[in-house]
Formats: sequence, C-alpha cells, structure tokens
Amino acid sequence: MNPLNSLTPKQIVQELDRYIIGQNEAKRSVAIALRSRWRRQQVPPPLNEEIAPKNIIMIGPTGVGKTEIARRLAHLAQSPFLKVEASKFTEVGYVGRDVESMIRDLVQLACNMVAKEEEEGVAAKAAAAAEERLLDLLLPPIPAPKPGSGEEGGVIALPYEDESLRNSMDKTREKLRRMLHSGELDERTVELQVAASRAPGPVVEVFSASGLEQMQSSLQEAFSKIFTGQKEERKVRVPEALEYLKKEEAQKLVDSGSVAEKAVRRTEQTGIIFLDEIDKIASRGGGGHGPDVSREGVQRDLLPIVEGSTVTTKYGPVRTDHILFIASGAFYTNKPSDLAPELQGRFPIRVNLNALGEEEFFRILTEPNNALVKQYTALMQTEGIELKFDEAAVREMARIAAEVNRKTENIGARRLHTVMECVLDKLSFDASELDGQTFTVTADYVRQQLSVISENEDLSRYIL
Repeated sequence: MNPLNSLTPKQIVQELDRYIIGQNEAKRSVAIALRSRWRRQQVPPPLNEEIAPKNIIMIGPTGVGKTEIARRLAHLAQSPFLKVEASKFTEVGYVGRDVESMIRDLVQLACNMVAKEEEEGVAAKAAAAAEERLLDLLLPPIPAPKPGSGEEGGVIALPYEDESLRNSMDKTREKLRRMLHSGELDERTVELQVAASRAPGPVVEVFSASGLEQMQSSLQEAFSKIFTGQKEERKVRVPEALEYLKKEEAQKLVDSGSVAEKAVRRTEQTGIIFLDEIDKIASRGGGGHGPDVSREGVQRDLLPIVEGSTVTTKYGPVRTDHILFIASGAFYTNKPSDLAPELQGRFPIRVNLNALGEEEFFRILTEPNNALVKQYTALMQTEGIELKFDEAAVREMARIAAEVNRKTENIGARRLHTVMECVLDKLSFDASELDGQTFTVTADYVRQQLSVISENEDLSRYIL
C-alpha cells in the first residue's frame, strides 16, 4: 500500500521527526501539502483538474534541514524526487541548462522507479527462467532431431529418442540444480554472452547548450540502441552469471511501453521537485541590466513550468500542472518579494526555518534514526571496536559546533560532521589495530582533541 494513502498530516510529521530535529512549522506545511495532493486525487473530475498544488518556499540558513525535509517527504510518499539548483539554469539563448531539463530528469527517475517495481513483480518468474538458462550453460540439453531427418534415410538417430539417455540427463540436471542451490557451484565459471559495454563518447556533448538538451538526449538514446544488440563472450562465476540472467529475464518480462506510460502518470500526479537556491535568481529592484537580466530570464522560463505546461520528453508529453514544487533559499541579501510577482504567486506557502543552536545539535547527534553518533558507532563496529559516547562528550561537541558557527560562518548542522571527524580522527586512523577493544569518548577527550583548534578563531575558521 502506498503510504500516501494511509498517512495523516500528524503521522507524516511523526515520520519526519524520526530523521529531522525541530522545524515543526516546515514539517506541518509539507505534511499538509502532501495530504492535499491525496485529497485532490479523491475529488471527482473535472474539479480535481482545477485544484492546484500548494507549492512551498522554505526560507532559512544553510544546514537547518530544508533539503532533508523535502527528500524524506518524497521517500515517504514513494514519489519521484529531483533536487535541482536554480542557479544552474539560464535564460534560453544563454549557455547553461534550460528549465525543461528538470522535468525530463524527473521522468527518467520515475521510469527507473517503475521499471524496478515491475521487475520486482516478475522476480520469481525471472529467477526460474534464469536458473534454467544457467543449467543449459552448465549442461547443454539434448538437441532435437532435425525436421525431415527420417524422410530419406527412413530412420531417425536413436540417441535423440533413447529414454534411458534422457532420464540420465534429467537426473544430472537435477543434481546440478541441487548443487546450484547449495552453493557448490559458486566457484565454477561459465561462458556468458553479455551486452558489450560501449559508451557513445563525447561526440554529442557539443549539443549540451541550452535549448538543445532534448536533441542530446535523442542522440544518446539512438547511440545506445545501436550498441544494445552487440554481445561479447565473457567468463563469469556462476553466482554472477545467475544475477545477470535474472536481470535479463526480468527486463524481457517487463513491458517497456507500460513502464513509460506509468512513469509519465506518476510524474504528473506525484512528482516532487526541490528547487534549491531560488534566492540566487531573485533580483532586487528589477534592475534589467548586468546579472539581473539573466536572473529575470530564468524566472520567466520557470514560471510556465511551475504554473503548468506540457514538456516534451522521450517518454511522451508530461504535464506539470500537479507536480509539487518546493523551493528554498537562505535569502541573506534579498527576500522572497524580490522574485517576480507571478512566480511568487505560484508559491503560496512560505515557511521560515530556524537557525539551530546547541540543544538542537545535541538532539541531532543522538535522537534521529540516522544520528551521527549511531553512524560512527556502526562504522567502528566494522573494525571490531565498541565505540561509546558519554552524554557529556556529546554535549561538548554540540557546544563547540554552536560556538564555531557563531564565531565564523553559520553552516548549521553540517558543522557537526566536521567536529565529529576531528574528534575521531586519531581513532579512525588507528582503528584497524584496535580490534576487540572498547573506546569511550569523554568530554575531556573531546576538549583535548579540539581545544587548540576551537580556541584559535583563525584556525577554527579553516579547520572547523
């Protein structure tokens, strides 16, 4: 069952809380937007076509969780998700990516998702067919008699019809099957015909300028089709051969036309695009000269995509009317009102994300399912080391990270990664020689590792 059909806004927020600390206002907004999408799908036509998505602008400094909220939301809804930087786009006619490329990229992601799901649905059939093909490689079947072989000579070759020979071959085949299942054949190799790995090369890169990306995509697809039919003999171990054959059989069982159709529909109905750094294309005062010309041009090109238009892709035309757009930006030197009024109107919901402090850093280090403390503990376990953190040590790391953010650039929770790496630098280097030991990180150890760096503002600026 698709989680989107069962989760209420409260449950969505609870799921986001498992990975993201704080930012309750932003979580509420995306939860409502996601639920509103489901509600629209329950409204009968033609009214449901008139209900526009509630696009969101997240405003806040770097490292406070804007991208993570959008990414986790898409994962929760099992939606095609694409993160793009608005600053990478340029007005049509200039060198750079054109805005329609984000829709083509999103459809490609949706196609990959649908293809994977379809292949999982036929996995059992594909596995059975792959096993038979592998057994054919290990023990070729008895060839059938050629048509008309008995017409002139009057007698068909007996070995082909010898029942005892067939029984013997069947028994050998079943024995090989049992050996395959038990892993006794894992070290054997078979000769397998695999697709030749050839890349089209940089010949099409000259078409990567704005407005010609669709031509580039078409040329790349044409080249890939040319080389798809080419095979080469390769000796591979039995387990690798089995996996390759499973994938090949699954692709045969999946209808590519149906995959493309479902991918387009999923993109249109559940796609999410995270438009980062939108503040970089906002122009103060509508200058109309210098870099403002390109910024305003990008906004004009973005407007029809966000507003609702049809984009041509290799999988068919895609309507963008109901794709959910989540934009974000720090807006240090400008504000959302510096965006074109028409574009502002397509992002009716604005939420402010708060800067993170010492207490939030402590919770980020310990509470989420993917907390840094849990990550480093798991990493050290691979070396046979039991890594432990005193609460005082975690609080000291949170305090130092918050202090460095105040004294230098505020990069939010990303500072914690740097602090953790510096604290565990010596342990990570010597870990392979400490197998079977227990290492406890204390507050004194944290201060010892970071005191010289954190006390020197110039040094901390470069290292932390």
